[in-house]
Amino acid sequence: MREVDLYFDGTWEGILTSIFEMFEYKIMPLSLSHTAARQKGMFQTAHDVVSQQDKADRVKKGLIEKIGRNGYLELWHAFLSELPDVPLLIIRLARHYFQSEQPERLNFGHDLVLRLKKIVKSVSRERHRMKAFARFQRLQDGLFVALIEPDFNVLPLIRKHFQDRYADQRWLIFDIRRHYGLYYDEHTTSEVTFADPGNLANSRTLVDLYAADEPLYADLWKRYFKSVNIVERKNMKLHLQHVPRRYWRHLHEKSFGLDA
Repeated sequence: MREVDLYFDGTWEGILTSIFEMFEYKIMPLSLSHTAARQKGMFQTAHDVVSQQDKADRVKKGLIEKIGRNGYLELWHAFLSELPDVPLLIIRLARHYFQSEQPERLNFGHDLVLRLKKIVKSVSRERHRMKAFARFQRLQDGLFVALIEPDFNVLPLIRKHFQDRYADQRWLIFDIRRHYGLYYDEHTTSEVTFADPGNLANSRTLVDLYAADEPLYADLWKRYFKSVNIVERKNMKLHLQHVPRRYWRHLHEKSFGLDA
């Protein structure tokens, strides 16, 4: 079995294709990196993976049959973490799952499985926080906009939640770190990008687009949090565990100095 460095296009389909070709060409991956990061070396043995939907579909079907749909989703959630070593972790785990006769997905004694579980837990926690911390503001045309900066790429994981919860209005949730968002037109949700995402991320630019009564609603929201805040029972250590400072930029209530 040849040991090689794999390069793919950075997509989930690319990872699934990599798993297929790992078995097809009987290769042992030493690394799995984005094609853009490739450095040709004299002693490097590399294999370029070209995403192919038919191969990706076959691997997806095989994984679901082997470890169940929840096991497959764990691998996908780990991929959304965007951690640099995760692509290699996923294909090594896939090899382990396919070659094992036992149901290894719940074997927490295996280093790779334990590592996966920890990553999935972190991604799940970030998904939960984005459901709670998204703050919408209405623009002049009636569109509700929320800006977020999650640590992981959780937009695909919160899509259904917001579509079900706000099914009667148009909204946009934009990830200003990854420069794309989800747009709901009261019927379907689609991914969108902007030619100049920097303008959307600029709060001063958005102020000019807010509906006339939006500052009043924002002020009401702030006053509510100020009124329910009990200074004598303040526990900043506990508060920061639930609402880390990195999220404060997009939370209206933080302008009242609840961290003081």
